[in-house]
Amino acid sequence: MAQGEFGASRVLVEPELIERARSGDDVAFNEVVRTYRKRILGTISRLIGRPEDVEDVGQEVFLRLYYSMEQLRTADMFEPWLYRLTVNAAYDYLRKQKRKKESRISDLSETQVTLADAAAGGLATQEEQRKSGIREFVQRLLGSVSEEDRLLLLMKEVEGLSVKDLEKVYGINENAVKVRLFRARQRVLKAFEKQGGDYPPG
Repeated sequence: MAQGEFGASRVLVEPELIERARSGDDVAFNEVVRTYRKRILGTISRLIGRPEDVEDVGQEVFLRLYYSMEQLRTADMFEPWLYRLTVNAAYDYLRKQKRKKESRISDLSETQVTLADAAAGGLATQEEQRKSGIREFVQRLLGSVSEEDRLLLLMKEVEGLSVKDLEKVYGINENAVKVRLFRARQRVLKAFEKQGGDYPPG
């Protein structure tokens, strides 16, 4: 796993600073946010896939962190707890976007959708079309399973979190994490088979 990601063995701040922030010290809290800002935004970017909205989701994480800091039991649980806050904010964002997308699609006629697709295809180069096809294939595949499955697989396969890391994030034991991963992968495999079992051309 790349240095600087959640789950890394090196904690970025001292427990004493976290304890101060937990007790209501705004200076300490701002220092914690400044230190973890890059990690949080990087994680959000990989989870939601929309660079233009990363800052907004990040602000939501910082806001939730501020108002729930006192709920943190111990300083050594801070990182998995913060990661959980980040994942939850990303999950809420994805659910809202899904509802918006469904609403927009329902408002468009079939002709409008066809014309929009044709216009987008005409503007893209062959390479862009190939990359776009792969991205759409992956998004469609992950979109065919629940957001819970999607985020779990992104954390494991993209973020590189270990089973131990996921234990802390979800607050469950190793076997339960492995069962969730197995079932999520099986559901993605079934979705892949339903789509014909073929990768996009490239």
